[in-house]
Amino acid sequence: MTQSSHDPYAGYRELTLRGMILGALITVVFTASNVYLGLKVGLTFASSIPAAVISMAVLKFFKGSNILENNMVQTQASAAGTLSSIIFVLPGLLMAGYWSGFPFWQTALLCMAGGILGVIFTVPLRYAMVVKSDLPYPEGVAAAEILKVGSHEEEQDEKGGSGIKELATGGALAGVVSFCTGGLRVAADSASYWFKSGAAIFQLPMGFSLALLGAGYLVGLTGGIAILLGISIAWGVAVPYFSSGVPQPADMEMVAFAMKLWKEKVRFIGAGTIGIAAVWTLLMLLKPMAEGMKMSFKSFGGGAPAAERVEQDLSPKAMIFWVLSMMLILGVSFYHFIGDSHISGGMAWLLVIVCTLLASVIGFLVAAACGYMAGLVGSSSSPISGVGIVSIVAISLVLLLVGESNGLMADEANRKFLLALTLFCGSSVIAVASISNDNLQDLKTGYLVKATPWRQQVALIIGCIVGAFVISPVLELLYEAYGFTGAMPREGMDAAQALAAPQATLMTTIATGIFSHNLQWDYIFTGVGIGVVLIVVDLVLKKSSGGKLALPVLAVGMGIYLPPSVNMPIVAGAVLAAVLKYAVGKKAENREGRLKNAERIGTLFSAGLIVGESLIGVVMAFIIAVSVTNGGSDAPLALDLENWDTAAKWLGLGFFAAGVALFARLVLKAGREA
Repeated sequence: MTQSSHDPYAGYRELTLRGMILGALITVVFTASNVYLGLKVGLTFASSIPAAVISMAVLKFFKGSNILENNMVQTQASAAGTLSSIIFVLPGLLMAGYWSGFPFWQTALLCMAGGILGVIFTVPLRYAMVVKSDLPYPEGVAAAEILKVGSHEEEQDEKGGSGIKELATGGALAGVVSFCTGGLRVAADSASYWFKSGAAIFQLPMGFSLALLGAGYLVGLTGGIAILLGISIAWGVAVPYFSSGVPQPADMEMVAFAMKLWKEKVRFIGAGTIGIAAVWTLLMLLKPMAEGMKMSFKSFGGGAPAAERVEQDLSPKAMIFWVLSMMLILGVSFYHFIGDSHISGGMAWLLVIVCTLLASVIGFLVAAACGYMAGLVGSSSSPISGVGIVSIVAISLVLLLVGESNGLMADEANRKFLLALTLFCGSSVIAVASISNDNLQDLKTGYLVKATPWRQQVALIIGCIVGAFVISPVLELLYEAYGFTGAMPREGMDAAQALAAPQATLMTTIATGIFSHNLQWDYIFTGVGIGVVLIVVDLVLKKSSGGKLALPVLAVGMGIYLPPSVNMPIVAGAVLAAVLKYAVGKKAENREGRLKNAERIGTLFSAGLIVGESLIGVVMAFIIAVSVTNGGSDAPLALDLENWDTAAKWLGLGFFAAGVALFARLVLKAGREA
């Protein structure tokens, strides 16, 4: 074959044993940190970027390492960091009083089967959503830039340099700030201005995360405006409306009352908007998905000519083998789970079949929606828990129907069991969703660095297997060390130290509400109504502007659903990107070259910010876990300064402003130099 004449990477080694071992080690570290972080604050970070940085640092000591081998390591490690999203549902089994720990094989097989299905379900989407779409994939693009900068083959741009300086500057800045906020606790990570108009409570929120500022820069103005609209709906309309209609309890602070209303009412509106937007996204993707699948199945029977290396996905035969094998493993997991209850015979088999089909079908549907969300805003900011809510609602309703038509709902024990089965089945869907969220991000990185897609897909499968075996022991360790809100392993434990597991609490509340017929459907349907109106607005905008203007409805739903301290820095980053682009593009001479150089430096600095904060997040999670398991506090490095709250907020704002100023300076300088 004459491939090497136009494929400079044709002879490169990609999937190597040393790469797989390194990937597995990084996987263990990142899975543990992500599980801790997710249970504590309800957020996980995308591990592909830090994994790429670690991989390059380690493999450069070995002979013959290259950009494609580093890409495989980050691909494998990112799968496991993402698989930890299963903690958004699984701890609910302890909160519902059904489990008293995390059975190793049940947890591991569920995670593995769900994760691998997530990989396979997104293979047919690669062509449509990575190669042919113009989605930004912020983390995928950032990871590709890092790999290019770190590789020996990176040709030094005569004027722009390698960009390693911008990457390191961003990483150092975000790392130091993150250590001051999360470690020393001398700076706040967010601050809000609260005020009342009559009885209505309003909030002007702000978060100070530099990683999210970087993510916002990569997301761009369209996504940023949509998120801002979501924040305005939540905190400018919904919370004021509910707070003016519900009397504030005398023993409750204004802020706590407003946050309670947001968690118990407004988030359900956001979940409804995300749900309808996910369904609409799915309908929009049907045609490109069909195209991708048609291309994939062309290679059946070997009739089609061999595609070029950078276009080769897993073969359809391999995909069918993996899907059927994983459905079988899911069936075995459900069979054992149901076997632990006193339901037996035909009814047990009916539930096994129903749950296996539910997990596979809902998993396939959410895979496309999640991949789209990751492409739009990045894996870290993607509302996997919103997809989880939609899945839990669907699974609950089907199992409720099965239970009622077979007379199971009369017995309290059976009701409790069906609630537990819903959460167990929902966990497998979350595994599918989170991996598909991550897989397309990785395939975008691979596409940009000219990796072989099928090898990346194998690396992701390896990552899922390693991650699945780590998750159960880590969950067990954290449960025994801290306990969860509403589920403590031992008498006399400090409830203040318990991990909140916010999403698992929410999912359990929803499933319980459905089985006891008292869920507040009106809020979810309100969200659906808002979503439908916004979809119409989006269509009108696209048509009237010839595709230049849009309103991504999923991003609006995220603005309502995610905490405002997470959303606001993303909006700030998106606005910063637009302002800098305008400033650099004002001069006519060499406009294209200057814009391109400014964009490259901006992307690298953004990637550095995301890396710096993520790596400090990993280190801090481990320091805290070691401290707590040895009887210490959950903030071992905190300086506990007296009357420091206001100063901490000003300091946080100062750090954030300094980050923005440095960001602007570097990008404008790059725009002048091109």
